[in-house]
Amino acid sequence: MTLRMSLDRYMHDHADDVHAAACMRFLDEAELPFHRENGVGHFTGSAWLVDASGERVLLTHHRKLQRWLQLGGHADGDSDLAAVALREACEESGLSDLTVEPAIFDVDRHWIPERMSEPGHWHYDVRYVVRVGGDENFAVGDESLELAWVSIRELAEAHDTDESLRRMACKWLARVA
Repeated sequence: MTLRMSLDRYMHDHADDVHAAACMRFLDEAELPFHRENGVGHFTGSAWLVDASGERVLLTHHRKLQRWLQLGGHADGDSDLAAVALREACEESGLSDLTVEPAIFDVDRHWIPERMSEPGHWHYDVRYVVRVGGDENFAVGDESLELAWVSIRELAEAHDTDESLRRMACKWLARVA
């Protein structure tokens, strides 16, 4: 299924999602939307990586951004963002027995500030549920200061949770209720 088809399906259920609408516009208008060489912005794929119980999510304390986030990364030319999310989850966590759900779980458009020689730009982030199938012992990679399994319920209820993470936590809790 193409990204356009997946976004159409997602937008059918989330018609008021401004992030999804921005992603669709970008997909329609941008040259090389899946390449980080696009200085305006580019698509990224992220993983809402849940444990076997479905009660915890694996988060990274991102080295460059200095924030707790979901795992994920640049598409680097790959328009299959579910595959990107799965690849990034494996690379960043060291976990190997992972599966990705093909339907979009969440969408976000966020600004990445200028850093050293890299100008500020937009990330059009498409997020997918990725599930651990076996061992949950992760390995911290180069892109992370640390990784941690975090209670999804606590993430949804904490006052200092990033808005995007809270939105995903609430979506997950509604889905499993």
